[in-house]
Amino acid sequence: MASEDLAGALAAVLGGQGLRVQNCDSGPAGEPPAPVRLRKNVCYVVLAVFLNEQDEVLLIQEAKRECRGSWYLPAGRMEPGETIVEALQREVKEEAGLHCEPVTLLLVEERGPSWIRFVFLARPTGGILKTSKEADAESLQAAWYPRISLPTPLRAHDILHLVELAARYRQQARHPLILPQELPCSVVCQRLVATFTNVQTVWVLVGTVGMPHLPITACGFTPMEQRGGIKVAVLRLLQECLTLHNLAVETKGLLGLQHLGKEHTDGICLNVLVTVAFRNPGIQDEPPKVLGENYSWWKVMEGDLQTQLLQKLQESSVVPLNR
Repeated sequence: MASEDLAGALAAVLGGQGLRVQNCDSGPAGEPPAPVRLRKNVCYVVLAVFLNEQDEVLLIQEAKRECRGSWYLPAGRMEPGETIVEALQREVKEEAGLHCEPVTLLLVEERGPSWIRFVFLARPTGGILKTSKEADAESLQAAWYPRISLPTPLRAHDILHLVELAARYRQQARHPLILPQELPCSVVCQRLVATFTNVQTVWVLVGTVGMPHLPITACGFTPMEQRGGIKVAVLRLLQECLTLHNLAVETKGLLGLQHLGKEHTDGICLNVLVTVAFRNPGIQDEPPKVLGENYSWWKVMEGDLQTQLLQKLQESSVVPLNR
């Protein structure tokens, strides 16, 4: 891949678009990347935050025996064969009675690669709000409540920060509108935009096996990788090519998300922005030395790409990735 092809790939990823996953550059030792299957070895959850012009939040009243009568945001597990957006729309229709469309991905939460929740800001596009007369196994009813005065009991208080995150985003967007890209993937993996910066110069780590490309690291399902979360896979790849003891590595967040869900392709690819820096920078003008021949640093010369990268790094204009 020539530098112009790398530039095109980087531009696509920075713009929230996707790229097909051909191969993984890194995987857990002694374990080939495992094809994932919903309801078997992975669980994906979708959750929607709705805020209306009166600063009210859409909540549903739970019907499940263990939390019956409590309130929560519309949410639920994805089913095999669904896209992420289809799952979101199904859950909202079943639990709240409304048709909807996602506005943007707000947050991705994870407990290792086997449990990932996709949080969206969404808006209703039709339907009729579910009342207690339509109570069923999905929910007892849905209602709008003032954001500053939510009903009790709540099923869990984890939704409080999600509501506030949505309110802050509506007031001042921290990242551009990002929605899942429908591209097939068989594993849970991450495509790295791993950067090293010095003043106004940016380098990006590139995989060199085959055509030069943005490197991809597969997430493993070993107990260690489950405990450490999916960011372990980022550190694993970087350990293969850099001496990390004198470096600070930070995953800034998501530039985009890829998933299809059709034809048994339940995997996801998270396009993540990562920074690499010297702990004691001194007068280090060049990126850290790469070990081996499988990776190299690419100095980004294109002005627009430099500007985009520096802006995202300085303003953290990416989707948060939380554990």
